[in-house]
Amino acid sequence: MSVSLLSLTRPLGSVSGLLQVVSLLGLALLLLKAAQLYLHRQWLLKAVQHFLSPPSHWLFGHIQEFQKEEDLQCLRKWVDKFPCACPHWLWGTEVELVVYDPDYMKVILGRSDPKSHGFYRLLAPWISWLKHRRILTPAFHYDILKPYVGLMADSVHDKWEDFIRQNSYVEIFEHVSLMTLDTIMKCAFSYQGSHQADRLTPEGRWNHQACQLAHQHSDQVIKLKKAQLQEEEELEKVRNKRHLDFLDILFFARMEDGSSMPDKDLCAEVDTFMFEGHDTTASGISWILYALATHPEHQQQCHEEVQSLLGDGASITWDHLDQMPYTTMCIKEALRLYPPVPGIGRELSKPISFPDGWSLPKGMSITTLTK
Repeated sequence: MSVSLLSLTRPLGSVSGLLQVVSLLGLALLLLKAAQLYLHRQWLLKAVQHFLSPPSHWLFGHIQEFQKEEDLQCLRKWVDKFPCACPHWLWGTEVELVVYDPDYMKVILGRSDPKSHGFYRLLAPWISWLKHRRILTPAFHYDILKPYVGLMADSVHDKWEDFIRQNSYVEIFEHVSLMTLDTIMKCAFSYQGSHQADRLTPEGRWNHQACQLAHQHSDQVIKLKKAQLQEEEELEKVRNKRHLDFLDILFFARMEDGSSMPDKDLCAEVDTFMFEGHDTTASGISWILYALATHPEHQQQCHEEVQSLLGDGASITWDHLDQMPYTTMCIKEALRLYPPVPGIGRELSKPISFPDGWSLPKGMSITTLTK
């Protein structure tokens, strides 16, 4: 009886010992990782010790300060309070130096350091990136872009004809965003729906439900195009088009080599072009309108220039763009003052020294504010 009990307890003992060993190894790895993070934080603290910044949490950094609606106002206070540059702690073990001094920027932008991707994996190249870029390059030829000016004008007219009759204030960005999405859908995907009327991007699109809506919308566009190309008559019609749009090129690349672009890559390309393209252009256009509204004398000169060129009924074309020098200057100046993407990230490939004598070691992340 005692022998059988002993034989039963041996496996239990071996399992218990194994669990102890695993627990000790896990604890050792945890302590090792904690030591690495601590040493890395100490290295970062030493690297940015000469640059003043607001107090930060040892774990969450400055994240809590940027969870409010007044992100830009907070950043503006930093610019006013701390000269040249300021460390921005993303986490306790991750920091970037935010630079806004022209002399500092001159040093940074004069180098060839690689882009800093940060949290935005979208910017990181992947294995098939170069291959996809070669496939898509023909979609952005000037000869293809020229006819799109008329489509863009139509999208603008669809929206603003309603506002002409109204004598009230409107939240411009929401409407411009719908208009730019409508334009991209018509130009890049030959999709003739009206997003300005259908409101396919409601106010809640900025939360996680919006992401699901965006993907569903991309899937819908792809399915419609795929259904069209499955009809031989329609397929031949598309092949005979003088210029293929963005989605045509993607589908014909798949047809020539079915393995060259899987479904997930096709959907990713459509998502990127459709939603990130329309958001940055909407931001740029909104700020241009804001700049003109705050400088009515320049707005009037632009209006007179366009009016003298187009008259009362003509629609703008590609050839008209070179005949509006003053309007073009105002657009470029507004984009300089209010860039849609106001930051440029770099990851130092070698140490850097600034004009005032301060320096940063290799491996540090820097973000330059262009506004």
